[in-house]
Amino acid sequence: MRRAGPAMAAPRESLRRRKAGAGDPEPEASAGQGRDLKGRPARLRAGTFWLTRIVLLRALAFVYFVAFLVAFHQNKQLIGDRGLLPCRTYLQSVQRHFGGRVSWDALSYAPTVLWLLDWSHMDANLDALALLGLGISSFILVSGCANMVLMAALWVLYMSLVNVGQIWYSFGWESQLLETGFLGIFLCPLWTLSALPRGTPTSRVVVWGFRWLIFRIMLGAGLIKIRGDRCWRDLTCMDFHYETQPVPNPVAYFLHRSPWWFHRFETLSNHFLELVVPFFIFLGRRMCIVHGALQVLFQVVLIISGNLSFLNWLTIVPSLACFDDATLGGLFPSGPGRLKDQVLKIQEEEARGPGAPRTRAGRVARGMVNLALGVLVAWLSIPVVLNLLSPRQVMNSSFNPLRIVNTYGAFGSITRERTEVILQGTASANASAPDATWEDYEFKCKPGDLRRRPCLISPYHHRLDWLMWFAAFQTYEHNEWVIHLAGKLLANDAQALSLLARNPFEGRDPPRWVRGEHYRYKFSRPGGRHAAEGKWWIRRRLGPYFPPLSRQDLRGYFTSREWPYPEPE
Repeated sequence: MRRAGPAMAAPRESLRRRKAGAGDPEPEASAGQGRDLKGRPARLRAGTFWLTRIVLLRALAFVYFVAFLVAFHQNKQLIGDRGLLPCRTYLQSVQRHFGGRVSWDALSYAPTVLWLLDWSHMDANLDALALLGLGISSFILVSGCANMVLMAALWVLYMSLVNVGQIWYSFGWESQLLETGFLGIFLCPLWTLSALPRGTPTSRVVVWGFRWLIFRIMLGAGLIKIRGDRCWRDLTCMDFHYETQPVPNPVAYFLHRSPWWFHRFETLSNHFLELVVPFFIFLGRRMCIVHGALQVLFQVVLIISGNLSFLNWLTIVPSLACFDDATLGGLFPSGPGRLKDQVLKIQEEEARGPGAPRTRAGRVARGMVNLALGVLVAWLSIPVVLNLLSPRQVMNSSFNPLRIVNTYGAFGSITRERTEVILQGTASANASAPDATWEDYEFKCKPGDLRRRPCLISPYHHRLDWLMWFAAFQTYEHNEWVIHLAGKLLANDAQALSLLARNPFEGRDPPRWVRGEHYRYKFSRPGGRHAAEGKWWIRRRLGPYFPPLSRQDLRGYFTSREWPYPEPE
């Protein structure tokens, strides 16, 4: 049943216009004031990406802001002058490997602006890079506009940190941010700072670059699972994931106890979203929108259920390229002079035909840049596609030092048990004495104290906590930085302790001995005996991770690795 009202009057209105002159073009003429022929607000047409660019830039700027904030808070402790793995030592080793000088080979092996700076104050250099990145990303986040210069600056700054970050920056989302940020450079005009730079419409090449990125991210994650751990094929992985993921949150505590059929549904849904939905991108506009909506929803669910750094927030960014102005228009307020109204006017001008043309040189230059970008991404995608097709697929790898096109994947294998390394210190003169009192150090987020509620920090990222999760799978010989951390704890090093949540020797003399203990951790059962005692976790000791160490034991160890010997504070 059709509604009465303005729609019913349309035939008579049309008849009057025909009498006035059938040859006059009428469709878009009255929409110039932002209204359609029935007096309602005009709707944006599909196929343009002016608002999409604004949403993409703001989303990317947000992730950059978080990444540089993490860098500012943690770089000095991790890779600074007295960090756990000093980047000066790393750059010197690269320099020695390539003949003892800063050659092109060294620059291409580790591209970073730090090669050009004074290494005697590396802490100041690292802070400067992070603060500059924070400033630029804040501007773009607030204003919603950027140019190629600003976006290129963000990309170079973060690449400079990633390439000296060593193991602390070895996560797949670092390369993913660099690839996303590289595409973001070409979203913008060269110099103009405007939310709607009329002379530079959003390039379809760049839009498809983002779509190609999200396609590879999701398909790579799905294929690595199917080819990896058997539990992904027998649908049992989610029985373990919530408890054994790197840094669980409070929601994971309850999701872990979901019924078996719910875990099977989760795993099947994961396979559908990662192996089937990505192909929706190539099935026309509507299916592409469905793809974008499903992937955004999927990432939101992952954000709620775990602390996976800014990975899921970052994965949302290329998914936004599936939405055009007509899809995103509802997110923007209407009204004269508003962004939505300005885009309507741009669309109306384009519908009436070309107005004042952009300079021919500018059009040609922009077209050449977009063509070159498309060719570059296509060429660099060849080994990535071959990797996707290979039964020996590798994930989170780069085939070029600039990390422009990379391979992705996540949780190809799932651990069945959660183990933790607990660092402990004692003031006892004899570490072997039965009456020695060992006190636990607490990290910011990783499990330790059984009564401490799991943290909720996404999109922030505690790099040390994540690496402690990986270290628990291996031995301390594979993770020398753990011993470096132990040495700093023996000196009550304030910089290293800033990475921890609790120092049991605060306000006291430093411990005489520090050791690492290996524990098996499990979630307590909600409503059970341990939960009634306020315990989120239960644990069982597995054995020593590394033996008790004193400062004197570590002097030669530190000297051989060119680490500053810690002095008590």
